[in-house]
Amino acid sequence: MDTDTLDLLHARRAELAERLDRIHRDRTQADGPVSPDFADQAQQRENDEVLDRLEPSTAEQLRQFEHAIQRAESGAYGICEVCGEPIDMRRLALLPQATACTACAEAA
Repeated sequence: MDTDTLDLLHARRAELAERLDRIHRDRTQADGPVSPDFADQAQQRENDEVLDRLEPSTAEQLRQFEHAIQRAESGAYGICEVCGEPIDMRRLALLPQATACTACAEAA
């Protein structure tokens, strides 16, 4: 594995960790006093719903990149966890956190 790929994985992990931190900060700020303005309340409710959808997907992506980094450090990065064959480099270029080759991912 080249250092560029590992650097990319670390950079993406840092971006996701920062995004998750911002979501948590926004959620904490949203717990403040409720605005008496109904339009503001509606906007806040909409923002809360967006955060509710973003948080689990961001946390899952972060987990995937942490797993990819562990695989890279152990020498298993780029090897399908299902069949043990190499994952196509084009797939890894699009999905650097991929743990399965295209055939195994499609079969799942």
